Amino acid sequence: MQHNRSSHAPLLDAPPALVILDFDGVVADSELLSNSLLAEFITGEGLPITVEHAMDRYMGRRWVDCEAAITEDFGGVLPAGFHDRYRAFEGGRMRRDVEPVAGIADLLEANRACRFCVASSSSIGWLEHGMDKFGLRPHLGTNLFSATEVARGKPAPDIFLLAAERMGVAHDRCAVVEDSVAGVQGAVAAGMIAVGFLGGAHIRTGHADRLVAAGAHAIARDHADVATLLRLQSPTMQF
Repeated sequence: MQHNRSSHAPLLDAPPALVILDFDGVVADSELLSNSLLAEFITGEGLPITVEHAMDRYMGRRWVDCEAAITEDFGGVLPAGFHDRYRAFEGGRMRRDVEPVAGIADLLEANRACRFCVASSSSIGWLEHGMDKFGLRPHLGTNLFSATEVARGKPAPDIFLLAAERMGVAHDRCAVVEDSVAGVQGAVAAGMIAVGFLGGAHIRTGHADRLVAAGAHAIARDHADVATLLRLQSPTMQF
């Protein structure tokens, strides 16, 4: 596989045998919503933080790992009942308000002959909800893998290696599309091509540089760029 950090030139001589998609921030445009809710709740619990802090500190990680980081931020002791109060505070807004990232359905539709799967820090239930809400079940089926199934979450490579194993593809024939630093680090650690993705509403100035510093082989501004970089069929994007 060739490496190239340009967002215009293809990375590969041919499409990868498997494209592994992160879910939150790549398939679901959920990161700004989820981190806004989390920052608001943590601030209300007595630890004032910004949305930017939440994204820098918690984005791309499993809830158990986020909870460990939040506990550390609270000085080592999480307020009693934190998790249950957060779920009550969130009140189902994530499931109700989440929308797909622009262009994901078009990318999948244009590349029905290619193999895709999802490898996410989120629960299988959340991934299943997205498949049905966004109408992506015909494209991704049950090729959904959650880091809750592995010993270590991102930035460890475990979830990407599990996805490749379950899909029957060698790790060095996979490409990963990731929007988080932790996710890019995990993909690189798995020995896979890592495309840093900037198509979500949560992306801020400097995020591309952070993804490149984490090891991203190239940066995609949207799913049309993903197609170019991975030599996939270009989607007819509907915005």
